[in-house]
Amino acid sequence: MTVPLLVLGVSRSGTTLLRVVLDRSPGIAIPDESFFIPLLARRHGARIARDRFLDDLSRLRVLAEWGLSLDDVAARVRPQMRTGQAIAAIFETYAANESKPRWGDKTPMYMRHLPLLERLFPDAAYVHLIRDGRDAALSLLRMPEGTFTRTWAHPHTPAEFACHWRAEVEAARELGQRVGPSRYLEVRYEDLVAEMQAVVEHICTFAHLPYAPSMLEYTGAVDVSAKPHQQRLLEPPRPGVRDWRTQMAAEDVSGFEGVAGTLLSALGYELSESPAQPGWRETLALARYRATLGAWNAAVSATQRSPLWRRRHPPVMTPAGRPVRG
Repeated sequence: MTVPLLVLGVSRSGTTLLRVVLDRSPGIAIPDESFFIPLLARRHGARIARDRFLDDLSRLRVLAEWGLSLDDVAARVRPQMRTGQAIAAIFETYAANESKPRWGDKTPMYMRHLPLLERLFPDAAYVHLIRDGRDAALSLLRMPEGTFTRTWAHPHTPAEFACHWRAEVEAARELGQRVGPSRYLEVRYEDLVAEMQAVVEHICTFAHLPYAPSMLEYTGAVDVSAKPHQQRLLEPPRPGVRDWRTQMAAEDVSGFEGVAGTLLSALGYELSESPAQPGWRETLALARYRATLGAWNAAVSATQRSPLWRRRHPPVMTPAGRPVRG
């Protein structure tokens, strides 16, 4: 199994931009967001039953969207494979179709499942893209309805987003401490858009990927016609697209910094006032966020493990990889 490269980052932190750039390297294929890793892990435990695993794959619309044939994936799946290896076989098939030797993934939802990624892919390398959480909040809170699945803990205010941002950034940094600097690299979004070539070359060196100047020439090569929230990929990157200093109300800045100011400061971001440890209200908000998200994850897990999941997800691909006709 090849060593995967997993791009981590809170939603609206620039991970799509980084994925598009890295995918243009001749050394790696990183498809659009997968979403299926926790689902398959929950449904199949430590080792797969091959026929059941392939039946589940036939119900995943994303495989057809990636242009994969179920037969091509099946050729790489063996009975009683470890579930992580079987999931990797999906990505390996995608990489082979792209004539690339290695695969990666970029799915911000997986920031809630980092111990699972660590267990499934014990040799994975991680690039963690961090953006000033106040700017990320401005971006996420302006996204249109229906753009992505909203959990019970979905933020509606900058202070609520601060709970989300802090929890996920801290979890990824803890992962980095566990796996060490040979497998974990932190990159600032602000550096990526200001000095893209230098940052991408640094990432390629870390990840043992070949760098090519064409990696930066993505603006005319992406199709975002169905993704209104990704239209900036049609333009060269530039700093200051979101700026909390001029675009966020003072009370919202204070609310965000009350929850996550110490982390912002530790990461080198300037604050509007001196950092202070969260008070009891902010501590309660963080605890409420974690409890609500935990309840959401438990409910989703129970549904995905149950027979109800197959009833709700009929096959969309035949063994020959052709779409099922209704």
